[in-house]
Amino acid sequence: MIRVRPATRLDLPRLLEIGGHAATSTQWSESQYARLFSGETPRGQVALVIHEDEQVAGFLVGRPLTADEDEWELENIAVSGPARRRGLGSHLLGEFLRLVRERGGWDVFLEVRESNHAARALYEKWAFLEAGRRKSYYEGPSEDALILKFSFPRPSRH
Repeated sequence: MIRVRPATRLDLPRLLEIGGHAATSTQWSESQYARLFSGETPRGQVALVIHEDEQVAGFLVGRPLTADEDEWELENIAVSGPARRRGLGSHLLGEFLRLVRERGGWDVFLEVRESNHAARALYEKWAFLEAGRRKSYYEGPSEDALILKFSFPRPSRH
């Protein structure tokens, strides 16, 4: 059974494990992960985990960029090695977008390594479009980041 829920402090060891082994996720330090549960997080930040057969198989962290929560940023997403390529990342992203829309969001931004074709394919599936580029944004190795943007349809004005 697959389910998505808010992450809790008890998930911290598993988040560190998954994030540490996912070469394509944002490599955060233990203190950055711990901050998710410290009460010092940015206002409105969301951390979700996806369970498969009662084990955390992936996570996603996002936050609003604006006070009215109309623009969001997907900060980090990772799925454990054995659980990859089975739709869990897509399921997690779909839940995040649903939550953003529920909160009144219109646009979601993210950065992705130009060479990360698997992640780019996932984002393209969800209709993220290239909105810019950050030169040499990533280190080890140095690489450009593509800025991708997802926009919910706006109501038409007649």
